[in-house]
Amino acid sequence: VFSFKDKTIKLWKITERDKRPEGYNLKDEEGKLKDLSTVTSLQVPVLKPMDLMVEVTPRRIFANGHTYHVNSISVNSDCETYMSADDLRINLWHLAITDRSFNIVDIKPANMEDLTEVITASEFHPHHCNLFVYSSSKGSLRLCDMRASALCDKHSKLYEEPEDPSNRSFFSEIISSVSDVKFSHSGRYMLTRDYLTVKVWDLNMETKPVETYQVHDYLRSKLCSLYENDCIFDKFECAWNGSD
Repeated sequence: VFSFKDKTIKLWKITERDKRPEGYNLKDEEGKLKDLSTVTSLQVPVLKPMDLMVEVTPRRIFANGHTYHVNSISVNSDCETYMSADDLRINLWHLAITDRSFNIVDIKPANMEDLTEVITASEFHPHHCNLFVYSSSKGSLRLCDMRASALCDKHSKLYEEPEDPSNRSFFSEIISSVSDVKFSHSGRYMLTRDYLTVKVWDLNMETKPVETYQVHDYLRSKLCSLYENDCIFDKFECAWNGSD
């Protein structure tokens, strides 16, 4: 399992134990070495049942790949690579190489004053290892194909819903920022979450989502208060159920 904090990514191994060995020749029950002069015979250690214990041990640490805090990671369907994203870049890693990654998306402008959006989440396609999608703070989704070029600075498809001018407000850009994106298990659809809605997108239809679900719609009248206490910047995740 992967975990990340700030700019460092860790790969962990999770194991379960419900038996423990007993009857060591050179160790006592507490694991301390015995006095060899007291060992008069040899015995075969045996496994005895115990309460289920879950152990987590670090296997690899992937560092020095990001300048900004990592916001998402996604394992590729090839089971050999994964990608990690921060606000401005997406890197591709090999599971066996911890000190080097390959930059596949870079939206950092030459002048940071020209920055208009940041990357908020990314995910690999569940079946096609060359495809991935990433979302932005402007509410758009970009589908990229790694077969097109080493640096995916040009997307294959752009999914963006036209804004209704009548609903335009000071908070529009904040609440339209996509905080999470997930492919369906079939790979045909994408699920996105912003502050007040959950949307389902068809990969073959870029102009608008096929379904939109209002979440906490009563908060629309309280956006000013949410902005003042910074709750409007909270990030939410989304997920598909097992049967899509």
